[in-house]
Amino acid sequence: MTMTAKDTNTSTQQPIWLQEYIDSPERQTHLYKKTLRILILSQIFGGAGLGAGVTVGALLAQDMLGTENAAGIPTALFTLGSAGAALLIGRSSQRFGRRAGLAGGFLAGGIGAIGVIIAALTNNIALLFLSLLIYGAGTASNLQARYAGTDLATHKQRATAASMAMVSTTLGAVVAPNLVNTMGEFADSIGVPTLTGPFILSGAAFIIAGLLILFFLRPDPLIVSTAIASAQKNVNTTKAETNLKSTNINKKGVVVGAVIMILTQFVMAAIMTMTPIHMGHHGHGLQEVGIVIGFHIAAMYLPSPLTGILVDKLGRTTMAVASGVTLLASGLVAAFAPVGSMPLLILALVLLGFGWNFGLISGTALIIDSTHPSVRAKTQGSVDVLFALSGAAGGGVSGMVVAHSSYAVLSLSGAILSLVLIPVVVWSRKSQS
Repeated sequence: MTMTAKDTNTSTQQPIWLQEYIDSPERQTHLYKKTLRILILSQIFGGAGLGAGVTVGALLAQDMLGTENAAGIPTALFTLGSAGAALLIGRSSQRFGRRAGLAGGFLAGGIGAIGVIIAALTNNIALLFLSLLIYGAGTASNLQARYAGTDLATHKQRATAASMAMVSTTLGAVVAPNLVNTMGEFADSIGVPTLTGPFILSGAAFIIAGLLILFFLRPDPLIVSTAIASAQKNVNTTKAETNLKSTNINKKGVVVGAVIMILTQFVMAAIMTMTPIHMGHHGHGLQEVGIVIGFHIAAMYLPSPLTGILVDKLGRTTMAVASGVTLLASGLVAAFAPVGSMPLLILALVLLGFGWNFGLISGTALIIDSTHPSVRAKTQGSVDVLFALSGAAGGGVSGMVVAHSSYAVLSLSGAILSLVLIPVVVWSRKSQS
């Protein structure tokens, strides 16, 4: 007999294998650790798929479309695609478990990367746009994997667990941008456009990540955690059903967590998208672009274990404020750094990555704290839709802002917007009081 996460919400008669996990904290701990190991391995490949495409997406669009005004379109499209995929992944995960949702997203991302290559070969703009949308599914899976790491974590482990799933993305995400030249040469050697080389790497990496999740993420952590939570809820039969339902979701907590994630994503996507174009304007080559983006993506994911500990120890809202301050510093450095200074460009993009990391993990922890396993995956998917849409908006607007003003204006605008996080956190603390 197979059981979906939906079934565990309504049934008290569990399969024997599932009842064993409900009755044994030791088995739960073992599965929690095994889940993290599988996620770490898959995220290495998922990070490579993400990093390679992000590095040259804007350059490929500029080359095919012949205008800088459209340079933000790739980021907008694959983040828009990730929005739709996030909703589908969240709902399918809630119904069938994390394995089905995450594996499907990674495999779709791999297909999208292959489509980008074919589009560049045939100079087919419509196919390029469609493929970038599908490619976004890999990004959605890459992000939602952090939730899978928390399914069996305790309250004090949640931010740390999310960070462990994220940090493994660093290896692939940092290595991939620095293979831009190598993959470009490989693309030349097989007769495809140079800028499609990184998408060859993306396609292979996303497909491998999907297969790892599909074959090895067993038993499914969300199905097990939902069954455990349902069993714990059924122990107390004296509570009214209305009170039980009211504990499924804390709407204020979800709203605050979502706003933190959305603002950090918007600022990060806007500045990151136009940095390669800005560098190209001032004589920097692909290798230098790869170095800067590599440092940026490392800063997005590498601090995750420390950030997770800080979020669990210092609190969600404290680290959300740290996110806003760090993004402010990033925007100021990017705006006022000399255009030819690689060290200051790297510093600006590293601070941008740190700020994003602080905001994402603190916001993620708030959302997990505010939801019950019976509705958690669906809620997480819905929030990630808004998260991805904010990235799409940031990427899409960034090209127009730079085209009609400058990179400095874009960076300053992002710095100012990041300060909105502070009143959001103040409001949330007052609401809690």
